[in-house]
Amino acid sequence: MLKNILPRGRSRSLTRTHKVAIAGVGTLGAAAVALTAVPASGQTTTTSEAAPTAKVAYSTKQIQDVHAGVTGQLAGASQKVAAIEAKKEAAAKTATAEKKATAEKAAAKREAKETTSRSAQRTAVKKAAKSYPDNLDGWIREARAIMKKHDIPGSYEGIHRNIIRESSGNPMAINDWDINAINGIPSKGLLQVIPPTFKAYHVDGTSKNIYDPVANIVAACNYAADKYGTMDNVDSAY
Repeated sequence: MLKNILPRGRSRSLTRTHKVAIAGVGTLGAAAVALTAVPASGQTTTTSEAAPTAKVAYSTKQIQDVHAGVTGQLAGASQKVAAIEAKKEAAAKTATAEKKATAEKAAAKREAKETTSRSAQRTAVKKAAKSYPDNLDGWIREARAIMKKHDIPGSYEGIHRNIIRESSGNPMAINDWDINAINGIPSKGLLQVIPPTFKAYHVDGTSKNIYDPVANIVAACNYAADKYGTMDNVDSAY
């Protein structure tokens, strides 16, 4: 057969290409022979049987272990959250307490400052009250300062003039001869005021001692303002 494949007039020697082609034909022929060995029914036989399916063993212990692990993790997480919340609450309470303490300290400081200021004012008032000399001039000027606060009229000249006429400037003077003395209620002090009149026209803030020069002047001027309009209008016994 190979003889008929070669063309006429050519060399009978085989080339490399011819050798490859012949080898391919040989291979195909071997395959054809192998196919003729397959039974006519078209079925093939196998030399091994299918491996049996392995049974799977299940264990509840593994599930229990997983459940326990998850539960433990959740419990731990809850404890951490609770601890964090407790720290936050403690920090908030501490901040509130510190804020309250700071506010109380500031309030105490302000109160102390205000108390010191009030004390200084009172001291200044006392010093101002004691700034008047303890003589007739000082008594009249202090009495007029009090009279001004209570809208009681009376000039320095009118007060001084009546004092000189009534007592000569003696705060302890007492009249033991006029009608008041005869009636048992003698006139007393710088402006010779009888006790009932002094009590009725006494001005709050002054001494209740009728011999006190300032209290005597203020009460007498209050009486004169009620009866005569002002001490300035008094030129004789009143």
